Amino acid sequence: MEKKQLDWSNLGFGYMQTDARYVSTFKNGAWDEGHITDDPNITLNECAGVFQYAQTCFEGLKAYTTEDGHIVTFRPDLNASRMVDSAKRLEMPVFPEERFIKAVEETVKANETWVPPYGSGATLYIRPYMMGINPVIGVKPADEYMFRVFVTPVGPYFKGGAKPLTIRVSDFDRAAPCGTGNIKAGLNYAMSLYPIVKAHEEGYAENMYLDPATRTKVEETGGANFLFVTKDNVLVTPKSNSILPSITRRSLMYVAEHYLNMKVEQREVLLSEVKDFAECGLCGTAAVISPVGKIVDHGTEICFPSGMDEMGPVTKKLYDCLTGIQMGRIEAPEGWIHKIV
Repeated sequence: MEKKQLDWSNLGFGYMQTDARYVSTFKNGAWDEGHITDDPNITLNECAGVFQYAQTCFEGLKAYTTEDGHIVTFRPDLNASRMVDSAKRLEMPVFPEERFIKAVEETVKANETWVPPYGSGATLYIRPYMMGINPVIGVKPADEYMFRVFVTPVGPYFKGGAKPLTIRVSDFDRAAPCGTGNIKAGLNYAMSLYPIVKAHEEGYAENMYLDPATRTKVEETGGANFLFVTKDNVLVTPKSNSILPSITRRSLMYVAEHYLNMKVEQREVLLSEVKDFAECGLCGTAAVISPVGKIVDHGTEICFPSGMDEMGPVTKKLYDCLTGIQMGRIEAPEGWIHKIV
């Protein structure tokens, strides 16, 4: 099938309307069969639950063209499972996991000409999401919901390579204790917008959020989990009930242990010990790993030995190994690569 005539190697990381998207509606206690539509627009009542009380959650994953020419997604079962957790926490109906994966398959197949070719550096970003759609004026869950999936081709998150970032310790909290930090709720990201805009205005790429209870432990940024590498090559990731369980982070932990023979620790990480790490990175779907070169804690600079010029050596090995698995250059663990075409 002939691809769209796009400058694939120079795509940015932004939205581009494609041909088709998937939609299913929950009404009278059940989801309908769902279908593919070419209409990108949604018409809702002014009092819809999503507008009044932010009852919405979403997921993010990618489709890739592998070295042997297949179109695949990476561990969509974990995205499906995480959306179940998000829906339950927000009192939304669960969209069945097997149907989630089927909806992703159908949407990608319907937009096959938009999937970037292998070697272009670009991928097809997939955004499943759910929202309350019927009028709700009293504070309560909606009765009707819509589940949708759209896709958009995106370029690499970092043009010209991933240069280490400078981030800061934030005075704001990303999530409340016993709140919604561990699910992918839209309201979490709304809360992070003011702090990230202010960080950018002051010259920082991201915020490091601390635990909301004691503000002594590292949690995550507005949209990524932290990875640290010790000076004796141990991979350390923060553990907390208010951290989003990143699929990329979980995959990198497995890669570190089973492909690179590293020791892996998931534990509480005190801010006071960050200065002792050799490398730091942010991990997520968009960039896989974004290296961090410097963290500024209210005027005190924490500079990592890996420097500000390029990824640290261990971080680079993790990045190369995981992207090699995703693109089919390295054999994947069973069940990680979901073939669509």
